[in-house]
Amino acid sequence: MDLVLRNGTVIDGSGAAGFRADVAIAGDRIVHVGHLPADCGGLELDVAGLVVAPGFIDVHTHDDRLVLIQPEAEPKVTQGVTTVVTGNCGISLAPMLLVGDVPAPLNLLGKVAADFFGSFADYVAAVGRASPAVNVVPLVGHMALRASVGVDPERGADAGEIAQMRELLAAAFKAGAFGFSTGLAYPFSRNAPMAEVVALAAVAGAHGGIYTTHMRDEGVGVLQSLDEAFQTAAAGRVRLVISHHKCLGVAAWGQSERTLAAIDAAATAIELGLDAYPYTASSTVLLPGNLARSHETWVTWSTPFPEASGRRVDDIAADWGCTPEEAAERLIPAGAIYVNMDEADVRRIMQHPLCMIGSDGLPHDRHPHPRLWGTFPRVLGHYVRDVGLFSLEEAVHRMTGLPARQFGIPERGCVSAGAYADLTVFDPLTIRDRADFRHPTEPAAGIHHVLVNGEPVLCRGRRTGATPGRVIPNPNLAHPGGGHR
Repeated sequence: MDLVLRNGTVIDGSGAAGFRADVAIAGDRIVHVGHLPADCGGLELDVAGLVVAPGFIDVHTHDDRLVLIQPEAEPKVTQGVTTVVTGNCGISLAPMLLVGDVPAPLNLLGKVAADFFGSFADYVAAVGRASPAVNVVPLVGHMALRASVGVDPERGADAGEIAQMRELLAAAFKAGAFGFSTGLAYPFSRNAPMAEVVALAAVAGAHGGIYTTHMRDEGVGVLQSLDEAFQTAAAGRVRLVISHHKCLGVAAWGQSERTLAAIDAAATAIELGLDAYPYTASSTVLLPGNLARSHETWVTWSTPFPEASGRRVDDIAADWGCTPEEAAERLIPAGAIYVNMDEADVRRIMQHPLCMIGSDGLPHDRHPHPRLWGTFPRVLGHYVRDVGLFSLEEAVHRMTGLPARQFGIPERGCVSAGAYADLTVFDPLTIRDRADFRHPTEPAAGIHHVLVNGEPVLCRGRRTGATPGRVIPNPNLAHPGGGHR
């Protein structure tokens, strides 16, 4: 045995109560969970008083390019994340055939066409060469497909364009994609009708994939958008995940009781899940029309005014002697943090039994939302230990076993013999997020060890420099036409 974690409390990702055990690793696998004789491992770490959990699976990221240009993935491994799901919100680095400027919000990932990949196979190969510190589960973004075939953002795709997008998407699944995502709230895809999305979601369903959606409206029209998502998944015969579910803007506050009831009703007919992040502020590109439903808006990056990063739009407008909307127009292309949610809704959504945890962090923002660095420790520290929103075992389940099942990630998300040795060891008494809105890149406290495929990437709280991550193979590639799971 190469490594033994001794005397820890194992919380195995299933939601079951924790138990005292040693965990032994050989190569990239867990080989034993239970009592072990002394001195049987090449490296032995005493983790008494600490929790040994599966490595956290961040189901909602925009780390597509981070894993290429910063393969050490510091914002991830320092909070215990061992696997990232990329390509969310309709935004992916591939397949992307683009000439000219990169439109928003694709510019959240890359600023020039050369940052993107013409084929999904090329992207998968590039991640393999980069060998990041975390595993990657890649999705294909709707907007990347639309841009690649030249769809006019002002209209829906025609029959020929849909056929081309279906071909690109099918090729991506054959190259290892796990699913298809949309960002229907964004101008670039807002005019895509449900029929266009169904035609593409059906490709995902036929390949045993998943459909994740940043819905058209997360505000006053959230219930109608949910209904569209349910209908799309049913028609496409595909598993559905509602991305970063929220009730956005004061006019929508309190709607979570109705949205979660709708999700419960839909779950009797289709396979679905949802994810959420533990903050009352969202973050995406800066859109002047979003200011009205935000208490305050902070600039995360601006191409024409990089010095505006970390400042409030209202303060910038005051300096410029103009309205906030006029200031926003001058600042774009830019990114923003919008303080626009109610804490009661955030807690209610996170408590739902189908809710996973996803950071939705934006790693290329100059002044990012703190969720990029703090999401998982914030749940375990603030919401579990301080608030008592749910048990430690339930929180770990929502970060590990539940996402592994929802996304079809085999042999991960659990602490059991034979599983891959993706493990996070943390102190339940001290774990907490330290990133905040003024200092958003502070690493979390309380994470002691993180293993990816059996190799420590964080040991005694320090990064080791190891990069043993891999693109996780899609199990459906062995069974093409696997259909709706």
